[in-house]
Amino acid sequence: MRPETAVGLLLLAASIVCEVAGTMLLHASQGFSSPLASLGVLAGYGTSILLFSRALRYGLTLGIAYGTLTGCGLVAATLASTVLFGDPIAPLQFTGLALILLGALTLQTGPRSADGTAG
Repeated sequence: MRPETAVGLLLLAASIVCEVAGTMLLHASQGFSSPLASLGVLAGYGTSILLFSRALRYGLTLGIAYGTLTGCGLVAATLASTVLFGDPIAPLQFTGLALILLGALTLQTGPRSADGTAG
């Protein structure tokens, strides 16, 4: 893996973390009625978008990167809400999350072009 691709993937991972943090703060914002949590939501989502746009500058393709962001973000947010807020999750739903995560990660293992980018 080229160093540029590794940087792009690290930025993508950081984007996912920020997006999930913003999503978790949505719960705490109580419909944007809590100013501090609401600012956290905006900061999380804004930072996520910024990091995602930077990741694309390092050779990640939009469709693959976005699929990874949304798939991994969905899985992480669901698991975090289960742990933090006690949201229930059924075994079949857990299986679905595992399949989504597997699909998102599989997107990153596709063939690479001569310059090291997904192709």
